Amino acid sequence: MKYTEKEIKKGIKIHIIENEKFKTNLVAVFLSMPITRENVTKNSLLSAVLRRGSMNMPTSTDINKQLEEMYGASFDNGLDKTGDNDILKFYMETINDNFIPQNDENMLKTSVEKLLEIVFNPLIKNEKFNDEYVQQEKDNIKRIIEGKVDNKARYAFDRCIEEMYKNKPYGLYKYGYIEDLESLDAKNLYEYYQKMISECKIDIFVSGKLDQNTLNIIENNENIQKLNDREVKIINGIEKKEKVEEKEVIEEMDVTQGKVVIGMDLDLKNEEQKYDALLYNAILGGSASSKMFQEVREKASLAYTASSSYVRYKSNIFIRCGIEIKNYKKAIEIIKKQLEDMKNGIFTDEDIENAKKGIISSIKSIDDEQDTEITYFFGQELTNNKITLEEYIKKIQNISKENIIKIANDAQINTIYFLKNKEL
Repeated sequence: MKYTEKEIKKGIKIHIIENEKFKTNLVAVFLSMPITRENVTKNSLLSAVLRRGSMNMPTSTDINKQLEEMYGASFDNGLDKTGDNDILKFYMETINDNFIPQNDENMLKTSVEKLLEIVFNPLIKNEKFNDEYVQQEKDNIKRIIEGKVDNKARYAFDRCIEEMYKNKPYGLYKYGYIEDLESLDAKNLYEYYQKMISECKIDIFVSGKLDQNTLNIIENNENIQKLNDREVKIINGIEKKEKVEEKEVIEEMDVTQGKVVIGMDLDLKNEEQKYDALLYNAILGGSASSKMFQEVREKASLAYTASSSYVRYKSNIFIRCGIEIKNYKKAIEIIKKQLEDMKNGIFTDEDIENAKKGIISSIKSIDDEQDTEITYFFGQELTNNKITLEEYIKKIQNISKENIIKIANDAQINTIYFLKNKEL
């Protein structure tokens, strides 16, 4: 695998990932900007409307027909909240030109053209988006927002974040808010799109068996040519964590299983500690041999599920458990015992080695999937912290027990969120 990048205009980068093992090329466009209450709902709606049609492919049927003619290419898009940034993502996957019989086509060029057409040349008439598309997608997003309570585990996780980051960007729900949808229409959404597309950070990724012409194909694309330089406003870097008083939030709903989410702040001093935090989380709750799984779920039988995850963009650890509602206080007690054990170094060299093996195995598998490759390099782009996979592995291998204990002692509980039944 070989990775190169080039800034073709200020705030606009092309990233080339050459990997011989794939029979497909994957092209991705990421539009990044700080997330705000004013724009989060607009971005959600915009992401949905853009996929509906472009000037040269005005309907979903037209797009699908074009994909069929491209030997069954696939197109998808999505929306991510990454740290304090909103990311609109667009993907197109096509067969590599080397595997097309009697090849007289340039499928890479075609896929780049079609994807950039969808993102940068949307269907516009009379200075606005298609009214029908906008209304239909408003209805769809409204249903998504109303349905967020259906997945209780995800709902509890989102609610814990919302409580931890009240009135802050990271506390915003990525699909936005119903009350903000009402004022959006085809005209003001297009006006927002014009502003956003002229200001957002743009990253274009291509992964596959590529040649030297790949960069030229993108640089010379007419939709790229019409874009201007921009000042990138991405929010990155280590967030300073202030000491806070631990708070407990209990919410009642019609549930059969209690959901516990414990949000923790990590007060990291430098970028290197992010790797220590990764290992700390793996030992705490990141695998089947972790303390959460073994002590809370297996030995104490207090949880149906017990794990933790590390959100490196915000320096947070989230412990998540599904429990019998009556076991709440006992479960919290045992979870806190594991946190104290980590602070006191009560974990073994075998725990460390198992955690390292698990993380290193994940790192080695990054280049096994094209979308994983792209996600990895885009994460580095957002954090402005560029390292190779080999360097990444070495950093994990070099972490000591003292490094992990330091993270444990700089971690504090911010919020304990509990979703329970109304009757218990």
